[in-house]
Amino acid sequence: MEKKSQIDLFGAVALTGFALLLAFNQVVIKVTNGGLQPVFFAGLRSAGAVVCIWLWLRWRGIPLRFEKGTRLAGLTVGCVFAFEFLCLFVALDLTAVSRASVIFYSMPVWLAIMAHFVIPDDRVSPLKALGLGLALAGVAVAIVTRDDGAGSFWGDLAALGAAVGWAATALLAKASPLSRVRPEIQLLWQVGVSAPILLIAALFFGPLIRDLAPIHIAGLLFQIIVVVSAGFIFWLWLLSIYPASGVASFSFLSPVLAVGLGWLMLGEEVGPNLIAALGLVALGILLINRPPRSRKKSV
Repeated sequence: MEKKSQIDLFGAVALTGFALLLAFNQVVIKVTNGGLQPVFFAGLRSAGAVVCIWLWLRWRGIPLRFEKGTRLAGLTVGCVFAFEFLCLFVALDLTAVSRASVIFYSMPVWLAIMAHFVIPDDRVSPLKALGLGLALAGVAVAIVTRDDGAGSFWGDLAALGAAVGWAATALLAKASPLSRVRPEIQLLWQVGVSAPILLIAALFFGPLIRDLAPIHIAGLLFQIIVVVSAGFIFWLWLLSIYPASGVASFSFLSPVLAVGLGWLMLGEEVGPNLIAALGLVALGILLINRPPRSRKKSV
């Protein structure tokens, strides 16, 4: 599919579905953390994804080739990917799905700030600056307030670290030499490098196995096959077609959906401060990614 300058109907539907998948993913991680230590869980997920992606490449007849000039970027994005998911899985172990999601899905805020300094055509306009201010205020409200009585300050900070890591991963995929390679190879770099890093790091986070049950094994397999192997390849493919800011803008749906799923499936309380934080973050992201108005030329 050829590159598009804006999000079309197919892109909107695809990104909305992906936002729902990511929202449900937060619930799956939270539940699976009950049977597997979070960092060990993240490492197993990356290791399993390496196998799935390799099988996919073999089935499609895609050569496993790491082009010259992309290897340093690949190693870098793999390390950032490891940091992102170490933070996210720990965050969902320490804090509520609703709180972690509001903070984690502030990713477009950090992506907009990074892109301003890296991508010449993606500067922060006055409207984007207003959106950044609103979204940052929402993140601050989510971290500082505790009206739902759930979570921890350190869990919230871990979710913030994961958001920054996700933004850096997206920027590397878009603006580094990795943008020249297929989405499958990009993802293989991410999971292949992150797997050993996470599995070694897991040794410093306590016992690897908790109260393991079949539901936790199912959660791990869902993460490996559906979320990482299929979902992330799909997201990277969309990122290669549509503008980075446009793709990122749909992530504002995920915290809205995740807060709802956390309340519906896990019985989490949603207080007024968290709702206010969610509203500020969502409004800020919409302003950040609002397309500029085209000026009509006078005849």
